[in-house]
This record gives sequence, C-alpha cells and structure tokens, in this order.
Amino acid sequence: MAKSSSAKIRAAILDLYNGEENEGMRGIRDILQHFCREHSLELTISEFDVRQKGLLPGMDHDIYLSSGGPGSPLESKGSDWDNAYFDWLNAISRFNEDPANKVKKQVFLICHSLQMVCRHYGLASVIKRKSPAFGIFPVHPLPNVKNEPIFRGLPDPFYAVDNREFQIVQPNLEKLAAMGARILAIEKERPHVPLERAIMAIRFNDHMTGTQFHPEADVDGMNRYLNRPDKKQAIIEAHGKEKWRSMVDQLGDADKLAFTYGHILPNFLKQTITRMGIETKAAS
Repeated sequence: MAKSSSAKIRAAILDLYNGEENEGMRGIRDILQHFCREHSLELTISEFDVRQKGLLPGMDHDIYLSSGGPGSPLESKGSDWDNAYFDWLNAISRFNEDPANKVKKQVFLICHSLQMVCRHYGLASVIKRKSPAFGIFPVHPLPNVKNEPIFRGLPDPFYAVDNREFQIVQPNLEKLAAMGARILAIEKERPHVPLERAIMAIRFNDHMTGTQFHPEADVDGMNRYLNRPDKKQAIIEAHGKEKWRSMVDQLGDADKLAFTYGHILPNFLKQTITRMGIETKAAS
C-alpha cells in the first residue's frame, strides 16, 4: 500500500495525433494505469486534443506526457496550436525555475513532440528522412549516460518501435549545454549508409525528457497496427511486402519490445513519484 491512502497522481496527456486512429494514446494510458495500480496510487488522467481543438493543460497536473503524431513537425511552425503548445511549455519551464515551487512538473515528450521542441529551440536540425523509418530497431545509449534514470534496467542496445518520416540530427551542442541538456541515445549504426545517426533521446533537465522512438508501443498494439488493412497496404506500398512480413515476424520476439515498454515510461513515473515525496510499495 502507499504510505498515504490519499496519494494521487494527476496526469495530463497531450494528444498530437490530429484525430488520426492510433495505438499511442492507448499505450500511454495503459502504462499510467498499470503503474498506479501496481503502486496503489489514485490516478486521474486528463486528455487534451492539441492539434484539432487547441486544448492545452493548465498547471494543475503532476505529469505531462506529450504524444507522437502524424505529419511534419516543421510545417506547423507559426500555427495557432503550435504557438499555444509552446506557451504551455514555457509556462511549465517558468514554474519549474521558480524556487518557491518545491515539487516540479514532470514532462515526457514522444517522437513528434520531441522533434517540435528541438525545432522550436534550435537545438538540432529536424529534417525529412530519405525514406521513412518504420519497425523495431536497436537504440544505443551513449557511453556517458550509464546512470540515466529512464534507462535503468535496460540492456545496451535496447529495442524500440521507430515510426517517423523526420529525424533529429546535427545537434547544436552550445545551445544544448546552455540549456543544461544532454543527448542520451542515438539510432542503430548503419555502416553501409554514409549518413549521420539520428538522435533518439534527450534529457533537457531534471524534469523534462524526450525520445524519438515510441516507448509506449507494445506487442499487441503493434500487431493491431500492422494488420489494419489501411496500414498494411500503406507499408506494402512504401516498403514492399517482405518489409511488412519481417516486421510482423519481429513481433514474435516479444521480449525485446516488452522490456522497453516495461522500463522507459515506468522508470520516468518512478522518478516522478520519488520527487513528489510519495513512498510506495507494489500492491499485493
């Protein structure tokens, strides 16, 4: 049981899927719900349709998870919803920088959200890939991040779902250093491809982290996604039937993906409740 039966977690999920059917939102919800059941915490989830309705959360949440999403992270620059998104993020930063606020707001950015933040602050180049990345690929933590909390318990490399047409490359190391940020992981090595390896995870500060892969993806969700008639057809048209088949076959090695699903966001949540002063033990 939790130390206090009134221990509560208030989570805000920022939905950037623009109304597109997806597995990402379900994955985020499932991880939150499972974590709070496991630790006997009372959970409240609020969801905000950022792109279609321009909805953003206020400061009355403990955790903010900003999803992936379709389309270009570059073309939204200057749009109403994009401006509102960064007004929200700047408000979070001001709150966390205020020494009067002892318990800080915790933010996790996934894929499209991370790309937007890198673009907005000029932390790296965000460019379109020569071909879309889609599948389960190895992610390589950098040697100097052995103690990174979100990677605790993961092997090197670990495996994650990668689904993107854009990528973060060419980091601006001066801007990253000025922000106190550091790169945590990069994509798989491709010796036959003379291109820079993309950045796959960044810690901006003690309270905000982002991944360009999808830590919320699970085997069941990927199976549903790959076997949806529209997605199956789109993958075959873009990559060929063998690529689709190889991706389905990869799901047979469920442990790789399940391990990432069971560690990245749960590690983030464990760090969050520790910083909130909530002491828990797993529910019996």
